[in-house]
Amino acid sequence: MGHAGAAAAAVRYLGPGPAEPPARPRLRSVPEGERAPVDPAEFRRVLGNFASGVTVVTAPATESGPGPAGFACQSFASLSLDPPLVCFMVGRTSTTWPHIARAGVFCVNVLGAGQDELCRAFAVSGADKFAGVAHDPAPVSGAPRLAGAVAWIDCAVHAVHTGGDHHIVVGRVTALGTDGTDRPLLFHRGRFARLADD
Repeated sequence: MGHAGAAAAAVRYLGPGPAEPPARPRLRSVPEGERAPVDPAEFRRVLGNFASGVTVVTAPATESGPGPAGFACQSFASLSLDPPLVCFMVGRTSTTWPHIARAGVFCVNVLGAGQDELCRAFAVSGADKFAGVAHDPAPVSGAPRLAGAVAWIDCAVHAVHTGGDHHIVVGRVTALGTDGTDRPLLFHRGRFARLADD
């Protein structure tokens, strides 16, 4: 079936996501009608104490799309060394995810400390996110590899799982690299941060 076929099948099975936020899952730790165990605002506040890196996940243009696609993503992690796997999480209502799924491949661009504005540009919907952004094709997928990123990870879609109101996308790494010359951009408590000087 190939990577693109498998990813497209996952989109058909899981769907790109509903237009409205999905209903609360049926499996619950409290009965219907009782207070939810965790307040969403408190959940966001507490989890915001976990500092994360900032990435832009990109996909190449496909025959059915107008051009390359990409979105800013904090929810990225390494998953497995053998085989080499990474994962990212994307909202089920994302308009970029179906494009990535159709392509069957993606590139994770780890942003550097000076790329705040680039991250903001990829965090909006409906705009030409690549306008004025220097990039070249990643060696295997052809997905945009953004200039100035401190690292890049070229991947094929390996598996897609549901995770509440998000998809959990597992990618098999096909190529990767780093320039090793800059510090990463971080996100902490709702704002960008940087590593302190040694």
